[in-house]
Amino acid sequence: MELIKAVILGLIQGVAEFLPISSSGHLAIFRYVLEFDTDTGLLFDVLLHLGTLAAVFVAFYKDIFELIKEGFALLGQFFKSVYLCAAKRQKWQPVVTTPYRRFVLLVIVSTIPTGILGILLKDVIHAASASLLVPGVLLLLNGIQLFISDRLADGKITEKDASYGKAAIVGTAQGLATFPGISRSGTTITACIACGFSREFAVKYSFIMSIPAILGALVLELLDFSPEMLSVSDAANYLTGTVIAGVVGYICIKTMLVIVRGKKFKYFAYYCFAMGAFAVIFSLLA
Repeated sequence: MELIKAVILGLIQGVAEFLPISSSGHLAIFRYVLEFDTDTGLLFDVLLHLGTLAAVFVAFYKDIFELIKEGFALLGQFFKSVYLCAAKRQKWQPVVTTPYRRFVLLVIVSTIPTGILGILLKDVIHAASASLLVPGVLLLLNGIQLFISDRLADGKITEKDASYGKAAIVGTAQGLATFPGISRSGTTITACIACGFSREFAVKYSFIMSIPAILGALVLELLDFSPEMLSVSDAANYLTGTVIAGVVGYICIKTMLVIVRGKKFKYFAYYCFAMGAFAVIFSLLA
């Protein structure tokens, strides 16, 4: 892949991953229209997502550090409670004793349906990315859901009182949002708000829950990857695109926090309608 192509795709990924306009849909459209060809399948897409994953770590490092700390504490408390029940015949001691321990379990619950759908739909998603028609139609649908999101009532649920059932619903939404043209951030934030989450927590939850999903996608892609598929020059260009995606993604995360609070998804809905219509018309005329 040429450096200029890697840079352009990195910019697209950084902007579209966190703004609710579908990074996968835009990557598919720009590849098709500009005849950008990558010989490593979905690997470059996953590497671009890895760049935006780094942006999530930087933007929410305090929350992520707390989640990691409480995750290990949760695990330790679980085994301690098992030991006390089995060996000492004592009453079971609660393990979810802090909001962040609950947050850890919520993310785990959301990841399960996301992972199942990701495995089941992998080949279908790959095929959908090969044309313009599917991303175009799904961008139109994405615009509709953004309009709906702005009109949903503000909720008050946070990590302190979110149910695991609602976490599963949001995880299912994330799994379906892997189709090109459906925004992962837009879909998960809309699902969170529909479940009664506060808008600020919806943004935080959407981005943090993307961490295991992206890591899982990277693992699945690496299973099919062979070093012979990637030249030294390609590796350098891929790295450049990944870094650009991360830097731009961080800026867009901060922007997204303002957008969701101000209920301004409708402007991105207009854009999705325009981009979707372009993709559908271009595919029919091509």
